[in-house]
Amino acid sequence: MIPMDVEGMAVLAPEAAPVMLLREREGERRWLAITIGGPEASAVALAQEKIRLPRPGTIELIGKVVESFGHRVTGVEVTALRDGIFFADLVFDSGIRISARPSDAVAIGLRAGVVIEVADSVLEVASVRVEIVGAGPDAELPSVPPDPAAQEREVEEFRAALDKIVPEDFGDLPPDPPGH
Repeated sequence: MIPMDVEGMAVLAPEAAPVMLLREREGERRWLAITIGGPEASAVALAQEKIRLPRPGTIELIGKVVESFGHRVTGVEVTALRDGIFFADLVFDSGIRISARPSDAVAIGLRAGVVIEVADSVLEVASVRVEIVGAGPDAELPSVPPDPAAQEREVEEFRAALDKIVPEDFGDLPPDPPGH
């Protein structure tokens, strides 16, 4: 499992679903974009910014229920990509694992302050490597951009790289099921 940082949300085209952007914390600095729904993007963004609403949302409610039973979330793992769908697990202190949508798992994990990890096998087929113009392929990206403008440039460069991706970049994908 590879530790990842949640870099934020992006909307790559008008009327498109939001994309949750994860970046490899160390090593190759691969990026993973996972399409999620609007409400889920809001939950992740609120959790990332540590914003508390006057009334708990579903993510906060889940955290309170887990705590009330004397347990805690110890990790979030994006474990698989099958038929274009990402799968994740919430990992608890008792060793129990519960399957969850990546957006929900990440929001819960951010609220719990745990590491978000992605299976290397998922990164191998679904991640994108972003090269910064003027930097060699082995250049080390800063773990935290030096300022907001630098962070915005990095996200824009990632979006530009995503715009160039074609389905063939992901290898042989299964055909769409009938009716899609």
